[in-house]
Amino acid sequence: MPVSQDQPIYSEAPLQLLLFVDGRPKSRQQVQRIRAYLKELQAGYQFELQIIDVGQQPYLAEHFKLVATPALVKIHPEPRQIIAGSNIIGQLKNWWPRWQASVDAYLKLQEDLQERLEDNSRAVAPKSTISSVAVSAELIRLSDEIFRLKQEQEKLHEQLQFKDRVISVLAHDLRNPLTAAAIAIETLQSNYNIETGQFQRLKPAMTAHLLKQARTQTKTIDRMITDLLQVGRGNDTELPIVPQKMEIGKLCFSVLEELRDRYTAKSQQIETDVPQDLPYVYADPERIHQVLINLLDNAIKYTPTGGKISVTGLHRTTQKVQISIGDTGPGIPYENRDRIFENHFRLQRDEGTEGYGIGLCLCQRIIRAHYGQIWVDSVPNGGAWFHFTLPVYPS
Repeated sequence: MPVSQDQPIYSEAPLQLLLFVDGRPKSRQQVQRIRAYLKELQAGYQFELQIIDVGQQPYLAEHFKLVATPALVKIHPEPRQIIAGSNIIGQLKNWWPRWQASVDAYLKLQEDLQERLEDNSRAVAPKSTISSVAVSAELIRLSDEIFRLKQEQEKLHEQLQFKDRVISVLAHDLRNPLTAAAIAIETLQSNYNIETGQFQRLKPAMTAHLLKQARTQTKTIDRMITDLLQVGRGNDTELPIVPQKMEIGKLCFSVLEELRDRYTAKSQQIETDVPQDLPYVYADPERIHQVLINLLDNAIKYTPTGGKISVTGLHRTTQKVQISIGDTGPGIPYENRDRIFENHFRLQRDEGTEGYGIGLCLCQRIIRAHYGQIWVDSVPNGGAWFHFTLPVYPS
């Protein structure tokens, strides 16, 4: 029974072996020696051998968890055994008598079974359950393929559930800014005189306030949709950033001014401790603006009326600047401090209670794209502190 890589022998031999090889020139001589030795063994003992190129059938190498090639695998009779390394022939000489013994024991068991069946007047003995190496390999491939398809099915099912929850939450979260923008626009429209081009019964300050309110709320809606789309692309998608020299302290105060109407409406106190001599950072202003908006939006949302929100800056090292945003809200449970940045976490919570949003997942992706870190701490008397770091602009 010659050993052939291109035309493997299919038989009912009880001993079945797989020889895994690769295309490396330095392993070619070792493979030739192993095949020659196996051919010598076949002269005195019947077994079935199939040569498998790991480059053509990598799934088989993964199935057997091979870490090196060449490798010789005994797949029948059980138990399965793998021989690898630079001395496969030496190991095979040691194991060959034991393999023969295991085959003899298997055959003896088959004979005993057949005798019992004959004693029970069974007309036809069952066919041997030994399948060829080719069939075994194909079964393994199909098993791995089924496992892969099941994983894809679970992932698709999870994505569908995620989209359903996103639609539900988005509809819920968009209601407030849409309502505010609609009221401001309707008030302006109802007081506008087409003939004079003026707003009747509205003082200039109120007109300016309503225009600002409509503009701010539409920006909020746009930000929410943008965040949702970016998070929905998944963590494997590269997040483009355009870093430049920027003043992080100036951006903090700009965002606070942008959200003034929000925290003023809840009579919240804003405390800032951002040193004027903070060094410049190397970051994407638009992306960091997204991070600050998300973190401050959450702080305002969860801080009760009359509560306090803090914004601090710290030059931690010569390479890092840290920005921290604190609130006096309910805080984050310790066991959820890592999960809070997952894009599914908020959506798995009670829909009746607004949770920390998908924006936190986006914040983490943005900060990591800047080679920074983001994390959350809770304080004993309630509240949460979110911190993130950015690289200092090289001088």
